[in-house]
Order: sequence, then structure tokens, then C-alpha cells
Amino acid sequence: MNRRALVTGAAGGIAAGIAPGLARDGFSFIAITYRSTPPDATLDAIRAAGSVASAARVDFLDQAADVQAALEGLVAAHGPFDTVVHAVGPIVVKRFERMTLEEYREVIDGNLRSAVLTARATLPAMREAGFGRIVFFAMVGSSETRPFRGFTLYAAAKSGLVAFARSLALEEAGKGITVNVVAPGDIRDKSLDRARALQRAARNPRGRAGSYEDVTDAVRFLVASQRDFVTGAVIEVTGGLQTAGE
Repeated sequence: MNRRALVTGAAGGIAAGIAPGLARDGFSFIAITYRSTPPDATLDAIRAAGSVASAARVDFLDQAADVQAALEGLVAAHGPFDTVVHAVGPIVVKRFERMTLEEYREVIDGNLRSAVLTARATLPAMREAGFGRIVFFAMVGSSETRPFRGFTLYAAAKSGLVAFARSLALEEAGKGITVNVVAPGDIRDKSLDRARALQRAARNPRGRAGSYEDVTDAVRFLVASQRDFVTGAVIEVTGGLQTAGE
């Protein structure tokens, strides 16, 4: 099967490690989006892993029509994509009393609206092919609306994203499309690999830092072609972290 993936926000952060991981799994083509961080390092890593790669600038905080046009242009130029890993998700950690309306727009549009627009642009081709894999990103506790101080809007956006993903999973399951969510824990260093993470202590039950490879493993599991019976799931990659105090 000639697999083609779109990984959003992959110029940096955890997604910069996920995209080459998909290349190592045999995806023939991987497109990434970026906003301001240069994408060259990620493109080089994808190509070194054996896939053809391309990058397109998409600012998910632009007007909805502009974002939709950019995504549809990307699909037309480099699709169709059978796999989408939507990793865009700006975070603002601040008590609600100090939040601004601009920060509200950044967090809600950047996390929830961006997922909706990405799904709208990529699902038609998946439906036509009768196959698709979509992975969104939440935060620990999103599926239970677990509260954390300072995360009022971010937690709300991520819980809304989980509700969207699970409902979408029900609607698309009969078309061979799965929709799942990965919820990473407190991974401070997004470029940390597992070997170095094993040497670094962290305040979670496992006792070591998380790595992009830990998250990549969950994504790889969910997007595998044979994984058609897992949909609407939320996989927490947290080292056992359950609350902000652990």
C-alpha cells in the first residue's frame, strides 16, 4: 500500500520526531506544515529515513477561509493523504483572570478549530478510498475533563477536541476511517529521545522523562493499516502521570 501522510506542525516539537518515524515505517510520502519555524531539519530527517517529503506554510490562526484554502491546496498538490497526524496546538498556561480574548482565540482556534478544518480538508479523499487514519493530540485528563490550575482554556479546547474526535470516529468508522487521540504527559524536552530520557529523572510514577519516541510509538500503533478496530480511543502517554501534583 502506497501510504501518504500529512503531519501538521512538524517543523518542531514532538511532531518533528513523529514524521521521520512514519517514514521509517514505510510511508512513501510525508507532507508537513509549519508556521514560523524553518522546516528544513524535519524534511532532511524524513528523507534520510527513506520518504519523499514536502513542507507548506499554514498558519492555523489565520481566518478560517484562508486556512481551509491552504489545506485544500496542500491536498490538491500533494495528496490524497490516507493518514493525518494533527499536532498543531498552541498552549497558554495562565490563570483565567489574566487571560485575554486574543489568547482565547489562540488556544481555542489553534487547538479545536484547526482540527476541524484539517479534518474537513482531508476526509473526502479518505472516504472515497475507503481507508483513513487520523490522530489528534490532547492533554492528560482531556477525556475526563480533569481540571488543572492555569489550564482553563487549554483544557477546555483539548476536551472539546476529544469530544469531536470520538464523535467523528463513530461517523466515519463504516468508511474504513479511524479517528483516535494521543494525550502526552509532561514532556518538557520535545527533542529528547528515549535513550536520553531513560537517564533523566522526572516527577511521574515511572520516574523518568518522556520522549518524542514514546509518543511516536503510540502514533505508529494507531495509524497502522491493520489497526481498523481501534477508533475513538484516547491513549495517554504519561509515564503514569494522573494529576498535576504527581
